[in-house]
Formats: sequence, structure tokens, C-alpha cells
Amino acid sequence: MARVAIVTGGTRGIGEAISVALKDMGMQVAANYAGNEERAKAFTERTGIPAYKWDVADHAACQAGVAKVESELGPVDVLVNNAGITRDSTMKRMDHDKWQQVIDTNLGGCFNMAKAVFEGMQTRGYGRVVNIGSINGQAGQYGQVNYAAAKSGIHGFTKALAQEGARSGVTVNAIAPGYIDTDMVAAVPEDVLAKIVAGIPVKRLGQASEIARGVAFLVAEEGGFITGSTLSINGGQHMY
Repeated sequence: MARVAIVTGGTRGIGEAISVALKDMGMQVAANYAGNEERAKAFTERTGIPAYKWDVADHAACQAGVAKVESELGPVDVLVNNAGITRDSTMKRMDHDKWQQVIDTNLGGCFNMAKAVFEGMQTRGYGRVVNIGSINGQAGQYGQVNYAAAKSGIHGFTKALAQEGARSGVTVNAIAPGYIDTDMVAAVPEDVLAKIVAGIPVKRLGQASEIARGVAFLVAEEGGFITGSTLSINGGQHMY
């Protein structure tokens, strides 16, 4: 039977590319999304991949969402924690809500989703978890103490959870993308973006498909000896 995969934030940008890549590998993919109904519907019509709506920051919703996916597609073998938001601000201007929303979605979402699938993976003796971190979780970024903290936390979360899954055939890895040509990066002011690109040794933004290729590598059947690792895909901007 085909492996079943959930990709959170899986209907747009990097998440969409990952969902399509896993489908192309022969997996049954469930693409999670939080709010944009029109984009999700268009995604499903374009790719044939079903979209499921729930907020990864909501623990109970993750439990219910995974249960629905498993009732329709089967037990989850692969989880890609990609969902993320930004609420950028300097510390002086950042209120508690901006901090908490990013922590709850970007880092809390990894816990909520892993909690919903990890025990089943261990019981069945197979699983692949990939958490999408960020170059800014490795190097930091001005005006992103919330985002950088959450993404840095993902890297620690990955290493700790990998130790729990190793004996059960469950691998847990992370990918730390650099600046990728997505809607999120497109929102950066043009002059700022130009400076960012100038600082990337390969002199361009990355493509979502390049992150998807990394995910496909880590979730492959042959990937059982790779766990607790962080794969940096950033054009050489930060070598960590």
C-alpha cells in the first residue's frame, strides 16, 4: 500500500511543492491548511491532492484532523511540519500576542502534529518526520525574535524527538531553508530583498521545488539511517 503523508501548510508555497513531490513519489498526501478556502480548493483542483482544514496551533484540532485523515486514507507514515506564520516586529514594538501566535503555530504546531502521529509510527515500526526550520533559526534576524526563537526551537525539537524514534524505525529530521521565492518572501520590501539576494553566494532566491527535493530525500524508504539531522538549503548564505 502507498505511504500516507500529511503536509501542514501544504497548499501554498513550499508546502505545495512538498505535497506534489510526495504525491509524485507515490504517496497518498493530505495537505493541511488553516484558512484560505479559495486557495485550498484551487490547489486540490490543480493537483488532485485532498486538502484538510485545521489550525496546527490548536492541539485538539490536530488530534481530530489526523483522525479524519487516517479514517479516509489510512495510518500516517510521513509527517512534514511546514506550517508557519510571521508577525515581525522589534522587541520594543512586539506585543505578547505577536510573540505567542508565532510560537504556538511554528513550534507548537510541530508538537501538536507529532503528538498525534508519533505513537502510531512507533507501534508500526516505521515513520518519517521532517520539520521545516529556517536559516533565521540558525543565524537570527533583526525584527524576528519570535520567528527565530520558534525556528531555532524546531531544530532542538528535532534532535530530541529523533532519539525517541530511532529504535522504532522512526526518523526525525529538519530542513532549514534560506530565502525562497514564495509569497512570504515577496512581501519583503524590494530594496531589502535586493540586499538579501546580494548576500547569498549563489546570487538568487531558492525555489520551493528545491526544498521539496530535500524533503523527498529525507522521507525515502532508504532514509532510515538519517535521523536527528538538519539539512540547510540556503545557497551558501549560512554554513552551519
